[in-house]
Amino acid sequence: MLTKNNFFLIVFLCIVASSFSQTNTRKWRKTENDSMERALLLYDEANYTMALPIYEKLYTAHPKEDYLKYCYGRCALYRSDKHEVALTLLNEVYEKNKKIENIQLDLAKANHFNLKFDEALALIDLCLANKKVKPEIKKEANQLNLYCINAKQFFANPTSAKIENAGNILNTANDEYVPVISADESIMIYTYRGTESMGGLQNAFLQPDPYGIYYEDVYQTTKENGQWTTPKPIAPINSNSHDAAIALSTDGQQLFVYKDNGDDHGDIYISYFANNTWSTPQKLKGEVNSYSWEGSCSMTADGKQLYFSSERGGGYGGKDIYRATLQPDSTWGQVVNLGDSINTALDDDAPFIHPDGINLFYSSKGKNSMGGYDIFQARLNILDSAFRQPVNLGYPINTPDDDIYYVLSANGERGYYASGKQGGYGLKDIYTVYPGYVGKKPSVYVVKGKITADLQPVESNISVEITSKNNKKFGEFKSNSLTGNYLISLPAGGIFDVTFKYDKFPYKLLEINTMSLEGYDEKLFDIDFNTKDTAKPVVTIPPKDTVVAVVIKKEEVKQPVVKKEEVKQSIEKKEELPIEKQPVIIVRKKDGFVPRNAAQEKNRVYSELYGDIST
Repeated sequence: MLTKNNFFLIVFLCIVASSFSQTNTRKWRKTENDSMERALLLYDEANYTMALPIYEKLYTAHPKEDYLKYCYGRCALYRSDKHEVALTLLNEVYEKNKKIENIQLDLAKANHFNLKFDEALALIDLCLANKKVKPEIKKEANQLNLYCINAKQFFANPTSAKIENAGNILNTANDEYVPVISADESIMIYTYRGTESMGGLQNAFLQPDPYGIYYEDVYQTTKENGQWTTPKPIAPINSNSHDAAIALSTDGQQLFVYKDNGDDHGDIYISYFANNTWSTPQKLKGEVNSYSWEGSCSMTADGKQLYFSSERGGGYGGKDIYRATLQPDSTWGQVVNLGDSINTALDDDAPFIHPDGINLFYSSKGKNSMGGYDIFQARLNILDSAFRQPVNLGYPINTPDDDIYYVLSANGERGYYASGKQGGYGLKDIYTVYPGYVGKKPSVYVVKGKITADLQPVESNISVEITSKNNKKFGEFKSNSLTGNYLISLPAGGIFDVTFKYDKFPYKLLEINTMSLEGYDEKLFDIDFNTKDTAKPVVTIPPKDTVVAVVIKKEEVKQPVVKKEEVKQSIEKKEELPIEKQPVIIVRKKDGFVPRNAAQEKNRVYSELYGDIST
């Protein structure tokens, strides 16, 4: 009985017989013919990476079969650690037979991947000169021609960036990709796909299948003494289906993951870290998810905006990058396309907004990419909230293959992304880039520490206001309930009030000035709510003039205007002012301080009467 699979095999052998001299499989073992049938089905479905190991094994057993050499070489184009193999095999096939359909384009791709751009351009010319070439092949060849021209320029002018494999603590013989980090790089979460995946090899119905695939899982590691610890799977997030890490909030408390239940083409979910575990992911509420694919995102440090990629209609073509705003009801809305300064007619994906709120990194197949996805950097113009012309990060960060899922540390010193480069530990590995940006170094002030009550860790509500902008709210945060740890990333150019509240204790306040901040700074402020606290203010002295900080251990009250005469009389009579009129002592910058409220006005009065009280 002729099965569908056998029919495909016969058709394929008839086709290749016209191009290759050896097509006899009658002497093959039954297992080899079965493997060939499976490889043909995968090849027919354009699942080249799954077909590749089958063809590789068959070619090793039958190295004289040119059609196996061709199939193996063509599949090798789709795995970056096999590009050298692709070039060698396709060159040998082309030398024997130049009439194979689209062989010039396939060989041009192999040369392009191996940095042989002039050879690739010559083959593209031969492909385009063929009057029988199909329109879709012509379009692909023209795009490859642009990639080669761009690649020649970037390869001739490499940047100073250094790229290092992150090592065998993170990387294995399987796939590790999409690394996401907290602002202080104490946490890394990434996507794993391999032999340790939940469910093992499965088919499309999530059933065990020795011919199936491994599904994606989410793993986490922490940095201790400058080294990453052994990664562990995140049980509440992982399932037998695809679960992929795509973004982490700057404080490491909110994790965005991608899930595809088979009905919605893939959506964005969110999980929260509390009590030393991650919550079960819930689909993001609002207008971010649609019936189309949404699979990458990044949230600003203030938690108010979300950049994400989507295939929804109405864009510029393929995947586009959008921005959503957090609404009063905690849903995401007001979705806007970032426009043609970012998006192109090709795919634009994997946005990462740096904690500085200014620098956007993303990957695009358009603009002046040197091949597939390249990583770009664009700066936000705060005057019109639009991004200016993106800059390609250049070679060696970008290559002729896909370069995607890039994140940059808050201090700008390291970038992280994944690649299947030659010399790695297996398939895709996580790599570190030094430095990972172009132009001016990002400016971020990270304040972090531990919040306790009588020295025991607690979950504290933390609110941040920009007092230099009419007390505009910056964001709401929490400390971890189990550890008491908190982390807040603040951009340059503002004055911030950071207020800590816990239970019925008097609140505590940090005032942080980043007006003159350039580059990265990080400070540790531990906060303890102590039952023995008095109403007297206690000052926390900052180590640098760029920051003004004060801890207040009393409830805020509406401060009246304080007259100099009233203050002076109380001092002369050795009488203490009523509690509501006592000055809030604020550490002042040496270059002057302009009071913005009654409490700070009292500080100015004391300073005029009795000198600099900050010393």
